[in-house]
Amino acid sequence: MLLEGSCHCGAVRFSVQSHHPYPFMRCYCSICRKTAGGGGYAINIAGDNRTLKVEGEEHITVYHAHIQNPGDAKSYVSQGERRFCRHCGSCLWVYAPDYPDLMHPFASAIDTELPKPPEHMHIMLDFAASWVEIFQEPDSCYFSRYPEESIAAWHERLDLAAD
Repeated sequence: MLLEGSCHCGAVRFSVQSHHPYPFMRCYCSICRKTAGGGGYAINIAGDNRTLKVEGEEHITVYHAHIQNPGDAKSYVSQGERRFCRHCGSCLWVYAPDYPDLMHPFASAIDTELPKPPEHMHIMLDFAASWVEIFQEPDSCYFSRYPEESIAAWHERLDLAAD
């Protein structure tokens, strides 16, 4: 499925092919929540980085999050590259050099009509803000941190093919 996205002010537009376009995973970590979350979480999907096309790349800035896990004495800087429009602050996507073939657009930046997922995964609940209400849905899964199931495995398990 071809995903097309943009920032709020229109300075950046992008497109990417996705074999896993269902916006099912809601991340409650403080990084996603503070940089991209609307309801106290952000929704990431997967794209094939080799197909990424960007207009207005000169308007993009990159943020490397500082990570401090509970109980760890030290923090570190993430290798993940969070891309934002430097004018309007819209979160666009995350790229991690450990997975060079993937990029993860924020569903909130996608302009293409996305398919509705049959279930949701709520992840990183250990980091959810106290004011965030996490709705208990019958067809949802809840995880303190990351689930073992990948985005690709989730799509495969539910037989959700991209058009």
